[in-house]
Amino acid sequence: MTDALVLKDVRKSYGNREAVHGISLDVKEGEIFGLLGHNGAGKTTTLRMISTLLRITSGSISVYGHDVTTEPEKVREVISYLPEDAGAYKDLTGRAYLEFISKFYTTGEAQKEMVRRGIEIADLGDRIDSKVDTYSKGMMRRLLIARAIMPSPRLAIMDEVTSGLDVINAYEIREIIRTIARNGVTVIMSSHNMFEVEMLCDRVGMMDQGNLILLGTPDELKEKFGAKNLEEVFVKAVMKE
Repeated sequence: MTDALVLKDVRKSYGNREAVHGISLDVKEGEIFGLLGHNGAGKTTTLRMISTLLRITSGSISVYGHDVTTEPEKVREVISYLPEDAGAYKDLTGRAYLEFISKFYTTGEAQKEMVRRGIEIADLGDRIDSKVDTYSKGMMRRLLIARAIMPSPRLAIMDEVTSGLDVINAYEIREIIRTIARNGVTVIMSSHNMFEVEMLCDRVGMMDQGNLILLGTPDELKEKFGAKNLEEVFVKAVMKE
């Protein structure tokens, strides 16, 4: 399988404090890969380095063969990044917001097709023509995922994408992510929700205090630790360190 993403001994320091300690991993094309860990584990910092928003201190990251340090423009052409705290222009309707974003990518018929694709992904029905400031948190998240996916990225990077959502909205967002992956988009997502990642991801990496402590499929990790679920795996791995 083709490598969509490769990290080799990646480190990130802020002054004398090292936030990410030499992590190495790969994500295969078409995978849904979960980056797990509690708040402050280094997940968001890692995603921001992959997204070219933070410069790596040492090591290397390549996205479909393009180096994030020497070829950031090439990387940005094939990725989308959805941060946990992303928002949209609240005075616009959902449709107008997608139309506005599409203008940064293309024009003419291609732009109309991009917006059509975004509306289909958001699946908000008639509410696509309501103002964004009337949306629930779940509706907003659907719109933002549509914004991120409608340009047809090869790699979608999502940070805590279901954080704060109720059970039904979180389920619906997971279904959207599954559909995105089936349609050929590679997904790397961070989460502190072990149950969600176990249900959704092909492979996972577990981080603790800036270190990548485990890497494998959910079933492999559960078997290794004799655990019933990934939460138990994580607890046993952290206590063992």
